[in-house]
Amino acid sequence: MKYYKKIIGERIYLSPINKDDAEIYTKWLNDPEVTKNLTLHNSVITLSKEKEMLEKLSEGYIFAIVKNDDTLIGNIGMHDIDNICRKATLGLFIGDAENRGKGYGSEALRLILEYGFNTLNMHNIMLLVHSDNNQGIACYKKVGFKEFGRRRECVFKNGQYFDEIYMEMLASEFTN
Repeated sequence: MKYYKKIIGERIYLSPINKDDAEIYTKWLNDPEVTKNLTLHNSVITLSKEKEMLEKLSEGYIFAIVKNDDTLIGNIGMHDIDNICRKATLGLFIGDAENRGKGYGSEALRLILEYGFNTLNMHNIMLLVHSDNNQGIACYKKVGFKEFGRRRECVFKNGQYFDEIYMEMLASEFTN
């Protein structure tokens, strides 16, 4: 696939979404290990549905996370952008298990936060995380996100309820 180095880090870069990656995204988004911490954990994603979604996402601030060897490893982006209040919501995932727990998510977060705060002039960037996603929570805290609220027992998966944790960062709190 062809990627473009829009936001460059040390080990990864963020590229505009490539619609030709629909098949790999479809594979990832139907893998329970990938989606267990995503809002679409109970969705069925078809190839045609994913192609439509990538078409829509390619027009926003959603990026492919790509290793420097041009291997696609995930997705990160900002949505629900409000340019008047200068706020956005962030989401990310790493696809294949061999790329998780290696710091790629933290690096991608720092890259998109720098872009959001310093290029798009956002003031507040938030995210949602399920309370059973200990690895994600640790990553977000490491980067500087702070919990500001919790919606209790509103996520149902695998026969259990979990909290949805709201975390945020202000531009003045961002250090890279």
